[in-house]
Amino acid sequence: MTATGGCAHPVHLSGSTTTLDGTTGEILHHYDTRHEPGERLLVRCRNRRATVCPACSRLHAGDTFHLVRAGLLGGKNVPATVRHRPRLFVTLTAPSFGPVHRSGETCRPRRDGGTCEHGRPLGCGAVHDPHAPVIGHPLCADCYDYTGHVLWHAHASKLWDRFVIDVRRRLASSAGLVQSHFAEHARLSFARVAEYQKRAALHVHAVVRLDGPSGADDEPPDWATAELLADAVHASARRVLVHTPYSLAVGDLALRWGAQVDARPLRANGDGPDDDAVAAYVAKYVTKGAGETGAGTDYPVTTWGDIQSAPVSDHVRTLMRACWRLGDLPEYEPLRLRDWTHTLGYRGHILTKSRAYSTTYAALRAERAHHIGHADTRDAVTERHWRYIGSGHTPGAALIAAGVAEDIATNREIAREQREVFR
Repeated sequence: MTATGGCAHPVHLSGSTTTLDGTTGEILHHYDTRHEPGERLLVRCRNRRATVCPACSRLHAGDTFHLVRAGLLGGKNVPATVRHRPRLFVTLTAPSFGPVHRSGETCRPRRDGGTCEHGRPLGCGAVHDPHAPVIGHPLCADCYDYTGHVLWHAHASKLWDRFVIDVRRRLASSAGLVQSHFAEHARLSFARVAEYQKRAALHVHAVVRLDGPSGADDEPPDWATAELLADAVHASARRVLVHTPYSLAVGDLALRWGAQVDARPLRANGDGPDDDAVAAYVAKYVTKGAGETGAGTDYPVTTWGDIQSAPVSDHVRTLMRACWRLGDLPEYEPLRLRDWTHTLGYRGHILTKSRAYSTTYAALRAERAHHIGHADTRDAVTERHWRYIGSGHTPGAALIAAGVAEDIATNREIAREQREVFR
């Protein structure tokens, strides 16, 4: 249990690994599961979702923190000079698909007392608690654009790609460059995470940085400033759009980002959001699945009945039904909407980054393996023969694993508090 860090759903493997000297053929190390209890080896499931495996999600969040932080402050083979580059913390939201209930001040005040075509009030004068179940639900479900909501999710990744391309074009134009020559002068690096809002619509947080043409190791040109980058971000967010495939049932929709766009400069002198806080903010959302935020479930649905029985709100259930129905239309077949009904049509990764932004998850895991003595020997040849034989715990072992994971989390929290005291 301790070896897997209290993983809630470990993978069971059977097999062996033999490490040979690449020159002499001498056996340097041999491991075989026949000498293990039950003749099997348990390894982490590496699931990022806290609702599935709290232990592995904490490890994934830690890796994400270091991945994002390295792109902000340097480290992990990224030079410390990146901290002085033009950098922004960008938030892009989904557009409105219809009025929804809000928390804070009066929800949606309307003095004329009008009603929509379905006879429901156009406003709401209540002051909702931030945790009220009604927050994020439409004032009128019949007026709400569930089709547009689902199709926007299905095209969100393409919309982000178009956004990045357009930012590069605008930067080139602002600098007086031919757009096709931008890569010879500068490089746009980023790491972005997708998050579900209360209304079950995605929005995107991203760290965006301007480098020289070679990436993190290269200084950007003199014209590259945070102000210029922010102007390009705001202009591109307003301009880019993606058209859905034409459908007789739906038509041709033009999908855009929402009107709320935020681009905050990250400054090395501390006049702006703290770099560590930004990295921690991004890492926090990486471990949240759709089920934890209430915007879907963490497991695929395979039948209409699965949607009916899913533990979600009526608003989310209606979105799932729209996803399922649209997935039956041949023009939307490439979107695989039925396969991604549980995430309301969104099929992109929660975290994506450009190649030159910072290190990779693979490099971080290799570094951790080297730290605990599991690195491959130089000039050695490794022969591996493994097969999958199962996963999970028995009920008793699951309780023990949960205790191990809790102990590790508690020890880490105590160590963090002690570091804060002596800092």
